[in-house]
Amino acid sequence: MDRIGPEKLDELLRRHGGPLVLYARQWCDAAEDVVQDVFLRLFQQTIVPDKIVGWLYRAVRNRAIDEARGEARRQRREGLVASNGEPWFKPTDGEGLDAPAVAAALEALPIDQRETIVARLWGGLSFGQIAELTGTSSSTAARRYQLGLATMRERLRVTWVKTKNSRPN
Repeated sequence: MDRIGPEKLDELLRRHGGPLVLYARQWCDAAEDVVQDVFLRLFQQTIVPDKIVGWLYRAVRNRAIDEARGEARRQRREGLVASNGEPWFKPTDGEGLDAPAVAAALEALPIDQRETIVARLWGGLSFGQIAELTGTSSSTAARRYQLGLATMRERLRVTWVKTKNSRPN
């Protein structure tokens, strides 16, 4: 397929923009800029990638890591402390999990586990897609996901009832 059209670009942005911003936020504070840059690059491609969603996640990941390196260099050079960025979760008024505690537990995970959880839960990617994205096997992606969730459950002292939707108690 030749260049991507504005309608398809808009559809991709609406469907994947939010999860991609959250995905990029793992590495850098300028997640929105990273996602915007990647969509601009996609629009400028003369040939559209075969697996557009996978390409978007890979490009966002690479661009976010580059941005994080640049941020670290600027911080060292300027001696400034980086901002905490935006929260992972929107606060709720009802009962349920404590969003700041969950965000802290998520941020405390090793990057490979956090990346897998975010890509799976917010991005809706399959373990096969995550494996392709991270250069691992799908069983490694699944293992990272399960280990990360188990670590978060332990840190949050949350028990989970084994159901089809796996909701917390």
